[in-house]
Amino acid sequence: MDSVIKVENISKAYQLGDFGTGTISRDLERFFARIRGKEDPFLKIGEVNDRATKGVSDVVWSLKDINFEVEQGDAIGIIGRNGAGKSTLLKILSRVTSPTVGSIKVKGRIASLLEVGTGFHPELTGKENIFLNGAILGMRKSEIKRKFDEIVDFSGVDRYIDTPVKRYSSGMYVRLAFAVAAHLESEILIVDEVLAVGDAEFQKKCLGKMGEISKNEGRTILFVSHNMGSVSQLCRNGILMANGMLRYSGDIQNTISNYLSSQSNEGFYSSPDKAKEVFFREINLLDANGQPNSSFYISDDIYIRLQFSAYKLPNYRALIIILDKYKNRISSTEAVIDQEFLNVKLDGQFLTRGNYSLTCIIYIPGIAPFDFVEDCCNFEVIDNGSPFAHLADFDYGNIFGPFTWI
Repeated sequence: MDSVIKVENISKAYQLGDFGTGTISRDLERFFARIRGKEDPFLKIGEVNDRATKGVSDVVWSLKDINFEVEQGDAIGIIGRNGAGKSTLLKILSRVTSPTVGSIKVKGRIASLLEVGTGFHPELTGKENIFLNGAILGMRKSEIKRKFDEIVDFSGVDRYIDTPVKRYSSGMYVRLAFAVAAHLESEILIVDEVLAVGDAEFQKKCLGKMGEISKNEGRTILFVSHNMGSVSQLCRNGILMANGMLRYSGDIQNTISNYLSSQSNEGFYSSPDKAKEVFFREINLLDANGQPNSSFYISDDIYIRLQFSAYKLPNYRALIIILDKYKNRISSTEAVIDQEFLNVKLDGQFLTRGNYSLTCIIYIPGIAPFDFVEDCCNFEVIDNGSPFAHLADFDYGNIFGPFTWI
């Protein structure tokens, strides 16, 4: 297939703190470098975008040396932590901002949904904004009229279509914005995390529509989300971003696996907050020999060790929730906190192969949690010869059930 998007050596630099270089001489140096076609001399000292560390330069590279191609009809999932550069990349592709270095080549019209309100004029009605967006994409009025009823029906805001969108809730806003972007005839659809604003039913509807226009209409989709289940369902290929750089690109399942394995809390958690009344000092994953581990065979017993800051306090309870690789909750257990340490044994032949993590909570029933450690202690379960090993990469679920064939 033909490439519809080609990104070549894209980099984007931002100035931190106050704008301007501070002196006229530095501004003149930049000006003369630009007219001679040379690199900005003050960008050479710019640092990679790592929001967790304090840098020494006031220039940061939000994106650095990004290269990739997207084929027509492909659905690409772009994943990574907050601050990885995903939204900046989409803004450059949508021509909202321009790259500092590099170039992009795009074949076809782009409809983008980057944040709630993108492309809408707040003083215009929903109906007027539909026609405005269509005109921006270069469509004739007759073409927009032909799609109008379908857009309104999909959005579910028929009653408010003649009301200025500034009076819409954020959910109504994104419903109409997505309906417009998905139904007007653009060759490329770019969607950032905005679908999280909608309810679960609408998110499912949007994923179904994006899958339909990708597979049946041959339109290209770039989709950013922190919901790995949605990304896996919609996309065939993926791009992993980290600190403004492209870390991996390829099959979506491999991309997700690379993302999950890059997490830093493998099999262990230690509390950064010592000021709470009661909290988890440490959470550890151990093997049958009591050794720390984050990789287990299906037949292995897994031990979860909890250490608390306080114990023998009335009514405190500990809750452990097991999350799958898409961060769905699949099983849980709880107990009264009656000593400094509690150990939980997770029997072998319970979890199927895959990547998992824990959410651990200290609470008193009916009261807000005292400590809530979300998505910690990543671990992997490896198939070492279960009855399902012959199914290879087929997804057969997360737990082995107590089934008996008769």
